[in-house]
Amino acid sequence: MYTKRLISFIQDYYQSKDFIPLHAPTFVGNEKKYVLDTLDSTFVSSVGSYVNDFEVNIAKFTQSRFAIATVNGTAALHTALYLSGVQSGELVITQALTFVATCNAISYLGAKPVFVDVNTETLGLCPVALLSFIEEQCEVREQKCFHKNGERIRAAVVMHTFGHPAKVDELKKVCQDNFIELIEDAAESLGTLYKGQHTGTFSSLSALSFNGNKVITTGGGGMLLCSDEKVAAHAKHITTTAKQPHAFEFYHDELAFNYRMPNLNAALGCAQLEKLPEFIESKRALASLYQSELANTPLKFIVEPENARSNYWLNAILCPSKEHRDILLAETNNAGVMTRPVWQLMHTLPMFKESLCGNLNNSIFLAERLVNIPSSVLLTKEL
Repeated sequence: MYTKRLISFIQDYYQSKDFIPLHAPTFVGNEKKYVLDTLDSTFVSSVGSYVNDFEVNIAKFTQSRFAIATVNGTAALHTALYLSGVQSGELVITQALTFVATCNAISYLGAKPVFVDVNTETLGLCPVALLSFIEEQCEVREQKCFHKNGERIRAAVVMHTFGHPAKVDELKKVCQDNFIELIEDAAESLGTLYKGQHTGTFSSLSALSFNGNKVITTGGGGMLLCSDEKVAAHAKHITTTAKQPHAFEFYHDELAFNYRMPNLNAALGCAQLEKLPEFIESKRALASLYQSELANTPLKFIVEPENARSNYWLNAILCPSKEHRDILLAETNNAGVMTRPVWQLMHTLPMFKESLCGNLNNSIFLAERLVNIPSSVLLTKEL
């Protein structure tokens, strides 16, 4: 009965009996104008004013010192890990409850992910679980952290799940105390604040994503946030093939990446960013309605954690059991209302099945019960 009630609510909210996607982009501003401007200018690739403007405006919005645009969020995270000194054969702690891109970026460097449990309130890496893992399985020698098998733990990556911030200040302290570099995968949390500070700015390096299903989109794109001027300059250098400036010569002074965001995509991003405050208000209003609608049902709506102002990128509900989850997924999708389970836990995937793990009880519990429900911005609704 409560599934039919949820379907009816979603259809009424989006005023549609047809297919309702999980998260569709919204284009109601200057998108066409700015994109056509890039076509008229012929600067559609990695050089153009919109790339620079987008970087400046994202840095201003997030209150980050520097922002470097990339082709996607995975590229931004890969660059962050690279700049943090992660090397082949080293270990990087992260959460099993995450999108595969988090672990792919770690693997690109020849490093290996280590999976630690999440917090049930934030859905992100748990500082208590992280500390327990370090105390039980690691040791610090000469200001370096090593697993008991002898491999060095260079970094930890926290992902702000569905736009809800992890307890990143507590994670940062655990990492600092144990000489581990903390990196934020803030791909889903643009516009999210924790204790009044934007996610992605608690660590020295972090990554954003502007994929087509994110709060704002550039079609495909990402952004590296950085707090150090020299590191930011190096980031821009290595994401643009490490080419030394010259009128006509091609000289590249180090191994690097071709990760620069095209001007065409950045133009779309500049227009989207102008509407971001409205988008977030719309999403927060929808979240409030979901919370009220589901208050007297067996479904628990995932609300923003304490001390947080979440962007509610993807709204999520917690079902009483895996069986309830499977029924809800089948009934909603059969009705044309797109819902989906959370990602397969990373340690269950074939390429990561041999990874080191801590206790993952919370991750397993959540993976069996979480469902994402439609979360598209709808500006025609009264905010």
